[in-house]
Amino acid sequence: MNDSIEEAILFAKKYLEDVLSFFGLNTDVYATTEDNEVIELDIPSTHLNGFLIGQRGDTLRALQYTISTALKAADFSRTRVNVDVAGYKQHRAERIAKQAEEWFKQVRDSGKPKDLEPMSAADRRTVHKAAEDWGLTSESVGEGSDRHIVLKPAGSKDEDDEKEE
Repeated sequence: MNDSIEEAILFAKKYLEDVLSFFGLNTDVYATTEDNEVIELDIPSTHLNGFLIGQRGDTLRALQYTISTALKAADFSRTRVNVDVAGYKQHRAERIAKQAEEWFKQVRDSGKPKDLEPMSAADRRTVHKAAEDWGLTSESVGEGSDRHIVLKPAGSKDEDDEKEE
């Protein structure tokens, strides 16, 4: 088992660059980690942005899965990967956080919990982080495509173990 995050980052970067070159895109992928657990791979803006993102980010998720699987096959201990194209995920997270402010105000003003609509794991993670910034507690409940967030006013039972996505 290879525990080196630096080697895992280099492996993931090269792997993604090789996949991109298969599609005729020779570009330098920016690779890093913020927490020494998740490998962040950023593809700069090109004429293939839409193709690489896919419908609602499906292609990005497929790239992440493929790279994660390659890391596992190469016996790396760190296999969590986040791929972004031209800041797509960052912009989406900012939009979700902005939208969530209205939900946070409702919970804060009413003092009552609020169940949100089901959303992807990445969107739930964004809302969890933003809720924390607002001093609210949040937890994910449900299974599969029905998994959603329940926002609670400050001082409600905190389910930190439920927030891990």
